[in-house]
Amino acid sequence: MTSVPALYGPVAEDLARVEETLTSVATADYAPLTEMLQHVLQRGGKRLRPAIALLAGGFGTYDSDRQVPLAASIELLHTATLVHDDVIDTADTRRGRPTANSNYDNAASVMLGDYMFAHAAELVARTDDIRVVRLFAETLMVMAKGELSQDISAYDMAAGNLRDYYERIDGKTASLFATAGTGGAMLAQADERVVCALRSYGHSVGMAFQIVDDILDFTSDAETLGKPVGGDLLAGTLTLPAILLMEANPKDNPVRRLFVTEDPDSRAQQLQAVLQAIADADILGRSNAIALEWRDAALRALEPLPNGSHRRALEDIAAFITGRSF
Repeated sequence: MTSVPALYGPVAEDLARVEETLTSVATADYAPLTEMLQHVLQRGGKRLRPAIALLAGGFGTYDSDRQVPLAASIELLHTATLVHDDVIDTADTRRGRPTANSNYDNAASVMLGDYMFAHAAELVARTDDIRVVRLFAETLMVMAKGELSQDISAYDMAAGNLRDYYERIDGKTASLFATAGTGGAMLAQADERVVCALRSYGHSVGMAFQIVDDILDFTSDAETLGKPVGGDLLAGTLTLPAILLMEANPKDNPVRRLFVTEDPDSRAQQLQAVLQAIADADILGRSNAIALEWRDAALRALEPLPNGSHRRALEDIAAFITGRSF
């Protein structure tokens, strides 16, 4: 599989400038804040979203002095949502590293996320494009609604259907990928047909990304995930594999038994029963097939765009997302 850095060839230099921008964000005039910012921003990541924003700009009039702040704002927005997510989920680790709320108290972590949201807004304002600023604000609202929906529907068996699941991951994940493609193209003054194509690409890639994440929650190991295997289900979140299992076994439902079990030892046993049932019914294979359908939709969205290094990089990103194991 192509390595992550190699995916971004056409925009590698500007992606390095995005990293420099994030480093500058992590230097505040208040030492405790600087420490917290460095803790969350230096954990790295694949930088898929800012890369998509930069690559999308290649289909119009590319201005790196405007594209880089946009790309950095998208990554900062993404990271801020993770900080808030970890507070909501009371998560101690993320990708094997301590979360902000495990090192600091919840109140400080919430304020850290708020600071990052504000800084992301300042970065996107540097683009001097009111359409992109409005897009950023609308995306933040959609993401907040998606996270709220997930939190409110925790342990709710009625939310165990594909329609609700797709709507939820569209809000919490795919919307930001779509904004990366849309915003990058808008900022480059690309043709509206191109903007629509990159919006569709971003949305489909984002849906595939979240589905693969949800599959990995059942297949990866705790050390790689940085959280317990099946952690989403233990937190009451119904993801695609669990929903497909419920549809396949409406009368003998191990997910329901897990949700109503409060004893820790019994919950652990029920989780193992769910994992075994998912394996026996090839639920993960079906889930992966759905992820590949979203990948194919992303590739079809790129068909109207001219061939070249930027389009090939976007195609490679789609393939990477559905082939990753972390």
